[in-house]
Amino acid sequence: MAAVVEIASEAAVAAKSNSNTTTNKNDNNNNLDSERNPKSESEFTVQKLVDMFTKLNPLAKEFFPSSYNKNNPKQFHINNFPVPNKQSANDNFPKRRRNDFNQGRRRLNGRAYRAQREDSIRRTVYVSDIDQHVTEEQLAGLFSGCGQVVDCRICGDPRSVLRFAFVEFAVEQGARAALNLGGTMLGYYPVRVLPSKTAILPVNPTFLPQSEDEREMCTRTVYCTNIEKKVSQAEVKNFFESICGEVTRLRLLGDHVHSTRIAFVEFAMAESAIVALNCSGMVLGSQPVRVSPSKTPVRPRVTRLALH
Repeated sequence: MAAVVEIASEAAVAAKSNSNTTTNKNDNNNNLDSERNPKSESEFTVQKLVDMFTKLNPLAKEFFPSSYNKNNPKQFHINNFPVPNKQSANDNFPKRRRNDFNQGRRRLNGRAYRAQREDSIRRTVYVSDIDQHVTEEQLAGLFSGCGQVVDCRICGDPRSVLRFAFVEFAVEQGARAALNLGGTMLGYYPVRVLPSKTAILPVNPTFLPQSEDEREMCTRTVYCTNIEKKVSQAEVKNFFESICGEVTRLRLLGDHVHSTRIAFVEFAMAESAIVALNCSGMVLGSQPVRVSPSKTPVRPRVTRLALH
């Protein structure tokens, strides 16, 4: 680098000397000099520097730092130099470690969810061989002497005329005490009580009945599952009306994830809903359906006003 500075200094001196000489010539014979030297002083100086730098040898030892190792010539290979980071307007602000924080939070939520689910399983019992005419209120009343019942869910079994249920208690001691009620007559059959292997999935509170009228609607409604997708809504309605009675509302739901669909069927009479529970296990289309009491009413669809 010292050689570059020395050459630049010599170029500056030469440019200054040339400028003085040119000035004297212009004073003596201005017209003749203009015809022979049409370039300006700045153009002449730049051209002089360009000519001098093009003659420099880039491999000269003056252009290598003192730390350069002759035995390792690849240390200055182009791939060994880091690529500079492009700066943006956000570089002036501190960066957050969002990924690590979110991953840690997700791991924490996953552990908390598993712990909560395991606790719910320990507080739940599985009840089978339940008579078709037994309601969830009656089943909860049977186990109320063991402790506070926080949830009770009766489900239909397509392989049997009897049903099964899950009963969740507020504390684990209530579930242990409930195991002693196995063999108790409820309706026409003795029930079986075993520790549960699954927890009761919570129901969205907005779907639960919000008034006395909606609670009355639930007594006339059944929840039907395992409906194959090729079965239409009209076929579901005809299936239940031919066996149970008049259907006032029917909601058939499905998606692209599950291979079957579900339905909420509301009857005109509560007695028809009780009869519909006996349809659990009957074939609708090509699959046996599962029918159980509904916890949610079939609300009428809200019609949207057209915008003009």
